[in-house]
Amino acid sequence: MDKLTQRVLDNPEFQKMAHQKSVLGWSFSILIFSIYVVYILYIGLSPESFGVPVGTGSITTWGIYIGLFVILFAIAITGIYVHKANGVFEETTQRVIRVVQEQNHE
Repeated sequence: MDKLTQRVLDNPEFQKMAHQKSVLGWSFSILIFSIYVVYILYIGLSPESFGVPVGTGSITTWGIYIGLFVILFAIAITGIYVHKANGVFEETTQRVIRVVQEQNHE
């Protein structure tokens, strides 16, 4: 690893950002994993509840809506993470790189 890369990695602002990114990623992972586990346990423990119609005379069941929620929630969480990673975190990374490069030229 070259000196410039090491200086970026040692930068306190970069380390803080990397920690925040890691916490966010692990938090979202735990959240979505928990939702999947609860979903699978609920299917295993009460499969008949997924077949209950949403309303009288309806052919759509609660299982459809619950499954759709799990899928859409996973997509939303992924979108939030990508937006944050490509926004705030990427701006911080680029700012630190610029500062380190400027210091290198001095």
